[in-house]
Amino acid sequence: MLIHIIKRLAGAIPTLVAVAVAVFLFVHVLPGDPARLAAGPDADEATVALVRHQLGLDQPLPAQFVRYVDHLLHGDLGQSLRTRRPVAREIADRFMPTLTLTLTSMAWAVVFGLAVGMVSAIWRNRPPDAIGMTLAVSGISFPPFALGMALMQIFAVKLGWLPAIGGSSWRHYILPSITLGAGVAAVMARFTRSAFIEVMQEDYVRTARAKGLPEWIVILKHTLRNALIPVVTMMGLQFGFLLGGSIVVEAVFAWPGMGSLLVEAVNMRDYPVIQGLILLFSLEFIVINIAVDVLYVLIDPAIRYQ
Repeated sequence: MLIHIIKRLAGAIPTLVAVAVAVFLFVHVLPGDPARLAAGPDADEATVALVRHQLGLDQPLPAQFVRYVDHLLHGDLGQSLRTRRPVAREIADRFMPTLTLTLTSMAWAVVFGLAVGMVSAIWRNRPPDAIGMTLAVSGISFPPFALGMALMQIFAVKLGWLPAIGGSSWRHYILPSITLGAGVAAVMARFTRSAFIEVMQEDYVRTARAKGLPEWIVILKHTLRNALIPVVTMMGLQFGFLLGGSIVVEAVFAWPGMGSLLVEAVNMRDYPVIQGLILLFSLEFIVINIAVDVLYVLIDPAIRYQ
């Protein structure tokens, strides 16, 4: 297992290099002059030229890339053009709120999605299945921003039960986590149902039933473990999308996370912050894929990597 993880990490290096090149070129194709933005709208040409020299933007493109990679290898993501603070510090201040919200959303979405999917598969083509799949289709069809605004209007504005914006207490997590996790729960339910139906038709499941085992043992011991393998793959991808896709939800609920930071950076043309966030999101997907590989073996010890 350790050897496999090392191989996966080594195999991720070309991906990170490609992402670094793409992120570096990203700054040079966007409209606007970073030096002018950093110097301010009232700065004269001499000041802009000085800032451009300080940022290294007056050097040839290959030299800028070498300088950029050298800073990355030393953990330096640059300095925010907006706040003059290190980009790493800007991201670190917003990382935990986003991670906590994502974990909260993923936790309830996985539990709810697995439960609905299992119930729908066990009572296939019966009322519980129809109700569960109706909820799943509704969760997929409803846009997150519309769902968030509807929940805010009902539970925060009209009923006054929950806070609408901010993230200072556990009550602030309820509406954003429901909004962020609704789509994941719906996908989980549909995917789990399909996986369970397929596994329940296997010979070993029919054999277990023929032996007279109780139905709950057949489901939990023989069906659940084998059905979870494709579900775990989808869970890993969905978790990555949650981390990177919380922008809309954070904007709706004024959540102090990386999504809000990215929106602010794009509005202010804060290119170093945009670069740092894109690199972080790419690294998160790589780490999540490796974690999914590890979960495969934990779920099914018969799987072995060469």
